[in-house]
Amino acid sequence: MSFISVFDVLGPNMIGPSSSHTAGAAVIANLAQKLLAPPLKKVEFTLYGSFAKTYHGHGTDRALLGGIMGFSTDDLCIRDSFQIANSRGLAFSFKPDESEQDVYPNTVDIWMENAAGQTMTVRGESLGGGKVRIVRINGVHVDFTGEYAAVIAVHQDKPGVVAHMTKVLSDRNVNIAFMRLFREGKGDTAYSIIESDGTLPEGISEELRANPHIRDVMVVQS
Repeated sequence: MSFISVFDVLGPNMIGPSSSHTAGAAVIANLAQKLLAPPLKKVEFTLYGSFAKTYHGHGTDRALLGGIMGFSTDDLCIRDSFQIANSRGLAFSFKPDESEQDVYPNTVDIWMENAAGQTMTVRGESLGGGKVRIVRINGVHVDFTGEYAAVIAVHQDKPGVVAHMTKVLSDRNVNIAFMRLFREGKGDTAYSIIESDGTLPEGISEELRANPHIRDVMVVQS
């Protein structure tokens, strides 16, 4: 009797047997890779909860790796993500961590390094049904889902920065659906996440960076 992988019986809109462990994993990684300038050269996945227990059998590892290379949840290239990553020169590793208990059941930390030597760590949670939430960026607690187009600005917690961002967006006719600010502490590094229910215009990141207190701007289109 020959072995049949779950990836051999997929329908065109599914990447595995579990929307939480495969589709959700791919979405988390796909969001994460949009936050660091390409190309990525190295990525390390630390898996928690049920991700750590079942990532081989449910294809979570293939889905995460496919997502980090930009594959959508229904892209059949996910079944070959290990080989594709190797062919692209992307170094990758998976580390299950079953010692940390105070985490959401389907959680992954993604450490990334790009060709320029820049690094970033993103923590994501798979909520079920392909829905996800990004809850940390470089150790700072954040909260966004990727369901809306988003501007993520890294800046010093200084007066006038938020006013600058909202003015830039208003001048470009961007309708703000949600806006939240997360910070390490008063006056320290802050992350402003501004979500819009429309497509964000070209060049918006350069306009936002005009404020000297804004260090980086990431644009994630929905």
